[in-house]
Amino acid sequence: MLGAVIFDFDGVITDSEILHFRAFNTVLAGLGLELTKKEYYSTYLGLSDKDCYKALIAEGRLDIKPSQVAELIRKKTRIFEELARTDGKVIEGVRPFLDLLASNAIPMAICSGALRAEIELILEDSGLRDFFKAIVSAEQVKRGKPHPDGFLLTLKKLNQRLRAPLPAKQCVVIEDSHWGLQAARAAGMHTVAVTNTYEAEQLAGAEKVVDRLDRLTLSDLEQLCH
Repeated sequence: MLGAVIFDFDGVITDSEILHFRAFNTVLAGLGLELTKKEYYSTYLGLSDKDCYKALIAEGRLDIKPSQVAELIRKKTRIFEELARTDGKVIEGVRPFLDLLASNAIPMAICSGALRAEIELILEDSGLRDFFKAIVSAEQVKRGKPHPDGFLLTLKKLNQRLRAPLPAKQCVVIEDSHWGLQAARAAGMHTVAVTNTYEAEQLAGAEKVVDRLDRLTLSDLEQLCH
């Protein structure tokens, strides 16, 4: 039985992956580093801001102390928020799908590697905030995707809002990256991938792949949880 739908945020609800890329590069430019779009999408996109900077340090590409990461995250967040206000947009097909779930009283939540302020900004500006009973963001978990911690915490927060607790097997996760799909599977949840960021063949770990969310039906989701 379908109990809830948990969404990734960037690349699933909002077309903001490219904004994160631009914001990262703006910060990195001041440190003498520039990521290509190809390497960002293939290697760093699924990581939280903190994990991305730590990976660059570990690879020897970023010559800074770990103690400086927090300030880089703050700079990147300020730049991202400016871009989101001017260039951020909700992905086509999202609103009808959210309406479908809401009209059938299906609880919804967000589990994202983005920061809470970034998520709230776009949800409020787009009028989508009230759809979601719980939001878990990067700063709420010690280990980001592909670890399952975020999804498990999201389920815990959802269950605090519901009359009857849901098991993981009644949750469908919607993701746009293999990191997120791996995390959802590790949490014992069902998976749908949407090809907003990667081609279908790169999302083979999903139980179902669609090119936009309003292609999904309640029957599709119910079948995954059957």
